Amino acid sequence: MKMPPGLRVVTTGAADGIRRRLLVPPDAAPTAPAADPPPSAAPGRRPAPTRLPGFSTGLRLALGALTGWFLFSQLLRLEEFLTLLLLSGFLAVSLEPVVAALCRRRLRRGWAVAAVLGVFLLLAAGFLLLVVPPVGQEAGVLARRIPLWLDQLHDHHSLPGRIEDRFHLAEQAKNALGGNGGPGLMGGVLGAGRLLLDTVTSVTVVVTVTLYLMAGLPDIKEFCYRFVKGSRRDRARELTEEILSRTGRYMLGNLVTSAIAGLATAVWCAAVGVPYAAALGVFVALMDLVPIVGSTIGGIVVSLVALAVSWPVALATAGFYIGFRLLEDYLIMPRTMKFAVDVHPFVTIVAVLVGGALLGIVGALVAVPAAVALGLLLDEFVFPHLDHR
Repeated sequence: MKMPPGLRVVTTGAADGIRRRLLVPPDAAPTAPAADPPPSAAPGRRPAPTRLPGFSTGLRLALGALTGWFLFSQLLRLEEFLTLLLLSGFLAVSLEPVVAALCRRRLRRGWAVAAVLGVFLLLAAGFLLLVVPPVGQEAGVLARRIPLWLDQLHDHHSLPGRIEDRFHLAEQAKNALGGNGGPGLMGGVLGAGRLLLDTVTSVTVVVTVTLYLMAGLPDIKEFCYRFVKGSRRDRARELTEEILSRTGRYMLGNLVTSAIAGLATAVWCAAVGVPYAAALGVFVALMDLVPIVGSTIGGIVVSLVALAVSWPVALATAGFYIGFRLLEDYLIMPRTMKFAVDVHPFVTIVAVLVGGALLGIVGALVAVPAAVALGLLLDEFVFPHLDHR
């Protein structure tokens, strides 16, 4: 068949599978092939159910919330252990400058850690030798005076007797002990024993974990550096070493201020005649390591001991500690910490308050190093990015 002039041939397809050839003008638009009809559902087969995207999303959110709540509850159960682990890490980092100095003197790291442990045991033994004899002596004096105090309570003509007749202190004490002193006293003894056992266990855990961290601190740091990109690993190593160095200097500054407090206490007690001046000085030095409340507790204890001398001496001792606390908080501590960790005194005070409110004594101890680390991270990553925007 001869094709008429001015036309062209177009081949199309159809649903029935037959291909057709059409004659169309040259300027006609191209014809799209006919789409195949949707396949009909097979007889006896149900149509697919409609998906519910809202239900799937809600189910995933619910499972995520339950998983988060479970993990959070488990963390709360591990709060005490995590606190002890944090304290152990802080002690290991604080003692690292001492261990590093011993290692630079060609001493193996294990022997350096053993030397630090030996010094700690000697200091603990010295503290016990200073504290245990006075405490035992005063406990004996207290045991001998209890019968005399009871006789004065039953004497209606004495001042303690008149106070007992008005307030019935003996009866209230007996009720607090549980009637005849059985269950209540037993509960108090068991509670005190449990507290002592928990304290010994916590100290043992902290000392053991601290020793392991001190011995393996270089390997632990290198393992943590592997989680940083290779291009940033050297800078991360420099920042970490700077943070650890400042933490060690902070602990050294804290020890200096505590030694000043202990020495001032010993000199004051020896000057005014308060007994056990050396033991009280060591006690105040240890309590002063605890930020915010440590020196206050030490001052109260020393003032109570000064009551054994006279009321004027006790009041003078309390006034001495009030003045020394103001001097320490606003002159000694801020200047020492600024020299040790290069942090503004206001930041130091705020960090200690926030850390103490969150984690108690442990939080107050690690608050200043945490503020130092935060400041270094801000100077390295946040502030340069904001300055170039």
